[in-house]
Amino acid sequence: MKLRVFLLFGLLILGGIINAQDVKKNSIEVTGIAEMEVEPDEIFFNIGIKADNKNELADNEKKLFEILKNDGIKNEDIKFKSMYQNPYSKATKFTKSFQFKASTKANISKLFEDLNQKWIHNLSIAEVKNTQISNYRKTVKINALKAAQDKANYLLESINKKTGTPLEIIEIEDYMSDTIVPLAYKAQISNIQLNAEPAAADYSFDNIENIKLKYSIKVKYEIL
Repeated sequence: MKLRVFLLFGLLILGGIINAQDVKKNSIEVTGIAEMEVEPDEIFFNIGIKADNKNELADNEKKLFEILKNDGIKNEDIKFKSMYQNPYSKATKFTKSFQFKASTKANISKLFEDLNQKWIHNLSIAEVKNTQISNYRKTVKINALKAAQDKANYLLESINKKTGTPLEIIEIEDYMSDTIVPLAYKAQISNIQLNAEPAAADYSFDNIENIKLKYSIKVKYEIL
């Protein structure tokens, strides 16, 4: 008899739990948005050298590394990208490409002047970065989540309700440009004429647009 009573009692509790799970909680869904502008502290350049033969190419490479070294670029910040030989060309037969990184300590305008050599056939910006960008991304996401909670709070207060437990959090990446080439700067540098008189434009870090971060967080809250 006692066993039957316990079994019946257990079934009643289980049934109550199932019914409670079937009841949908009243909720509100809001989206929080946060933005931040970050100053870049690194620029990555693509550069190519040219020559008529291998010996000349090797000499030009040495001169390139010497120029970069004198302008504060470390050897470990210079990377080989590719080498090309065209035996049928009447002009340049050998080319070699590198990428190098310049920090805020580098004098970019002077660097451009020093690289204004006949044996350099291209110079362009690959990307700009900030070394602490991952920390800034976290901050923007946290601010977006806080913005979502603030929105839910004032909306529910207007109808005499309160914000409860978050039921669902969805991260939405609207725009995150931690390795961008700002359009204004890109357009400016693309017009550089190598082997000509140095341009009067300012190519320093101060003239680079900030990196823009923007995140949205969608959150569903229980309504109390």
